[in-house]
Amino acid sequence: MTPARTSRTRTARRTAAVAAAAVLGLGLSACASESGSGSGGASTGEDESSVSIGIPSGWDEGIAVSHLWKAILEQEGYDVETQTGEIGVVFTGLAGGDFDLLFDAWLPITHEEYVAKYGDDITDLGTWYDDAKLTIAVNEDSPAQSLEDLASMADEYGNKLVGIEAGAGLTKVTQDAVIPTYGLEGMDYTISSTPAMLAELKGATEAGENIAVTLWRPHWAYDEFPVRDLEDPEGTLGDAESIHTYGAGDFEERYPTLTKLVGAFTLDDEQLFSLENMMFNSDEHADEDAAVQAWLEENPTFVDDLKEAAGV
Repeated sequence: MTPARTSRTRTARRTAAVAAAAVLGLGLSACASESGSGSGGASTGEDESSVSIGIPSGWDEGIAVSHLWKAILEQEGYDVETQTGEIGVVFTGLAGGDFDLLFDAWLPITHEEYVAKYGDDITDLGTWYDDAKLTIAVNEDSPAQSLEDLASMADEYGNKLVGIEAGAGLTKVTQDAVIPTYGLEGMDYTISSTPAMLAELKGATEAGENIAVTLWRPHWAYDEFPVRDLEDPEGTLGDAESIHTYGAGDFEERYPTLTKLVGAFTLDDEQLFSLENMMFNSDEHADEDAAVQAWLEENPTFVDDLKEAAGV
């Protein structure tokens, strides 16, 4: 099974925009040639100066990473444009030259049809996260280690499994595969909403009570709450997917330096979850750009480490 991302409720998006945050120095060459600046211009070996990022609406990790790159690139002198749209629209725009970058392509399953359709007109620039998956999570100090344990320890969790929306792919796979495979029929599977699930998770962890919830990676809850995933020995929740960055078909020719940098880009769980938590679960930041600046201040070597990894 694969995350049915289009069917779950996600964090409401804010629309305010401000100037990009100041970022630690990054020695990129972002000078455009006189003969071209922007998606259609010719390049003489240096990166073109304009970059367009397509941001998939409702995909929190893609939104967070796109704004991180927007801040980095604007500080280095690139003219960055962003536009938000449904994931299929962004893929179409990438193939058609309307966008230069997409930071949220899930493979090998979720976005396979788009890659198959547009593969000749887009460029895979690398994987930046490799553990995107559906999960059943519990508070980290609770007794169960696997979904098999949960069946025999149901009373430790109040005989309750807290779910999200009825129409979510995660809800369906939990009902159709997880519960019957592991004999969890005796537990009360609560189907409500993502905010309700998170509220119960918050309340239980703050009270020191055991709780089991349906969740997914990446999600800011892993940074905010002391939780861990239960092992799924039967593979009912499906294999992990990788998140790739894709560029326009001629991206490598037009952005030789940026190609190296994007190719070296990765985020581990701690980095990604904390970035999402700061962006989507904090009242301290006015918008995405402010959240990115705060995250970079807490990760002061991030840009230098990225430069070193890219060799630029």
